[in-house]
Amino acid sequence: MAYTAHLEARTPHTQLAVAGESLPALQRYFEVSLFLLVSTGVLAIVSMGRLDIFSTFLPPAALIYKAVRVSRGKGPEISTRVATWLVIAYFLFYPADLFVLSRNLAAAAPNPALYAALVATVHLVLFATLVRLFSARTNRDYAFLAVLAVTSMLAAAILTAGTGFLAALGIFLVLAVSTFVALEIRRSAAGAVSPPLEPGSPLARRLNRALGITSALVAAGTLVVGGLLFFLIPRFTTGYLSAINLQSGLMTGFSDSVTLGEIGQIMKNTAVVMRIRIDGSDPAAAQDVHWRGIVYTNFDGRRWFSPSHHQEVLIPDATGEYWMGPSELPPGEFHPLRYTVLMEPLSTDVIFVAPRLESLHGRFSNDSGGSGAPARHTFLVVDSTGSLFNPAHNETKIRYQGESNLPAIPPAEMRQSPPLFPDEIRSIYLQLPPLDPRIQELARKITAGSENEYDSAARIELYLKSHYTYTLDLTGPPADDPLAHFLFVRRAGHCEYFAAAMTVMLRAVGIPARYIAGFLPGEYNDVGGDYIVRESDAHTWVEVYFSRYGWITFDPTPPGSAQRSGLFGRLGLYWDWFQFAWSEWVVNYDFSHQIAMGQNLQKSSHDLFTHARQSYERNEQHAMRVLLALDRRIEASPYFLPGVLVFLVALLFYMRGRSMIRYAAARWALRARRSGDLTAPLASLEYREMLRLLERRGWKKAPPQTPLEFAAAIPSPEVSAPVAQLTELYQAARFGNHPARIEQMSSLLRSIRKLLRSGEPSRS
Repeated sequence: MAYTAHLEARTPHTQLAVAGESLPALQRYFEVSLFLLVSTGVLAIVSMGRLDIFSTFLPPAALIYKAVRVSRGKGPEISTRVATWLVIAYFLFYPADLFVLSRNLAAAAPNPALYAALVATVHLVLFATLVRLFSARTNRDYAFLAVLAVTSMLAAAILTAGTGFLAALGIFLVLAVSTFVALEIRRSAAGAVSPPLEPGSPLARRLNRALGITSALVAAGTLVVGGLLFFLIPRFTTGYLSAINLQSGLMTGFSDSVTLGEIGQIMKNTAVVMRIRIDGSDPAAAQDVHWRGIVYTNFDGRRWFSPSHHQEVLIPDATGEYWMGPSELPPGEFHPLRYTVLMEPLSTDVIFVAPRLESLHGRFSNDSGGSGAPARHTFLVVDSTGSLFNPAHNETKIRYQGESNLPAIPPAEMRQSPPLFPDEIRSIYLQLPPLDPRIQELARKITAGSENEYDSAARIELYLKSHYTYTLDLTGPPADDPLAHFLFVRRAGHCEYFAAAMTVMLRAVGIPARYIAGFLPGEYNDVGGDYIVRESDAHTWVEVYFSRYGWITFDPTPPGSAQRSGLFGRLGLYWDWFQFAWSEWVVNYDFSHQIAMGQNLQKSSHDLFTHARQSYERNEQHAMRVLLALDRRIEASPYFLPGVLVFLVALLFYMRGRSMIRYAAARWALRARRSGDLTAPLASLEYREMLRLLERRGWKKAPPQTPLEFAAAIPSPEVSAPVAQLTELYQAARFGNHPARIEQMSSLLRSIRKLLRSGEPSRS
């Protein structure tokens, strides 16, 4: 303090003090930056939607209260001693949270014990962060609070894999750099003596701007370098927290039985179920494909179900391919379709494929190696209806490739199929419960006059599409006979009622039919080049049996709402593509993705080099053809040589035109004026001509030399005398305003030219 007072006495106009007390602008910047850093970490956890209601709403409320306090410049609200006792008390509460509260929250998780431990730990981190936020006073407290904020972001990274975390991470990196830099400046300045730095002053604004720009640049560089390391470091397929990173969504309607109305509940959800990319063909080839899930064979009047069918285990070959057998369709009556499906985690074991599946290749369990090869002991199950099931469960994302042969049989051919049905087909696919008599009567009325199986099916399909309305709004009490209520009372419903009605009416007139649950093609995203299949695309339809062709798809449901369009629809496609890219190339990035990326990079570079070489060769050939054609035209043109001459003259005039014109004009004026006084321009012209003649002889005037010095320096007396005389006339005409006669200077120049031509030896 004495030293400070001494400095104040010596510098009365400059107030100096201890830096910790004289840098309020830096302290203010640090407090705001630290508060935003902690808020970002806490809100990143809360916004993931994986916590209970109290943990979701209490931390944001506490942050709002603290924000008001910080904006008013208020200090800590809790003493250090109270904060310590609060944290100790929560450690005593932690076992109850772990084994009771968090365990109840984790009941539906794939690994309840591990998920409960994570949730309880997140509760502890949130509590400790908020307590420290309301009690921080020292640099040690601030550093610990920043570490807790980093821990919060790590917990958020475990709880979610969504694209929203990317934005939170970018903001957090900028704030982290800003906070730690300000903390270091504040710590280093403690005890130092410096001029005051008040908030709002020009120096404070410059400091804030410099810290902000530095933080943004360092964060951007960190993201770039981290991204490169992320993509280059070898990855493994499964992680130590993969069991809790994703939770399966509820997918009713794809179990062993489904009650009329259940799938309609799925169709109100827009969550993405699958992404399907068509390989090696036009994506439009799949715009009408119905992605088969499960086949239901029996109906009890309210519920469709599948009793126990014969099941067969499918074992992949050495390449990981599951062979389903040929489609049994004649050549030319099917379209081959190759596709790749990325299926989100679902609480159903069903594998969704296009009709007439021929082969399947994919990884259907988690116990795979890092190379992306098929897992050992993986197998699928197929029943007698052709439904595929994954015994390993679809609790994680599954990628598989399929090859199907889509039936493309002309109606005229199907009309020729005889109604010959095997006993097994009749016993299973003509089953009916006791029905309202009006249903069978309606079926016979619609199909009256049909001469074949195809026309009967087509007429029922058309009748349902044209006489009934599609709707998802089915309010009101449930009917005792939902199918009859749909056909004769409500006359509106969603796909379940349409498919059930057609299946039942076909069976009522003796045509085998079955009820299929799956998905429509969804929305084609031309940005990502794939089909987006959502839960709202869940659908049911009918397959009709033809003795020659097997099961053929019919869909009696009228079209629903149109796909989104306009600017927001387009932006939605871009956002969906970004979410897919984030999930595919960041969240699920593994060694197989690295191999694929390396192969794509090699292929892209090879294609780019090939394209560049071919483009160069095409341009070279085109240029040669143009030059040869131009050469032939030039040879045949009588104006070529005159044109070249005119061009050269024009070029000469362009390059030296002004000097040549001035020289020619001066020479003409000199020759035209054989007598009279010598003007300055004419004297300069004659003098330059003399210098040119002397230079050809080896006597060149140096830049520092004056004209008289140059004349005196010529070693030959016979030449130096006329040179000196001409130089005097030149200077008199140009600088002395004493012009001589033109013929006098011209005579001297002729004499010099004659002496030089006579063989006078040059200067050594």
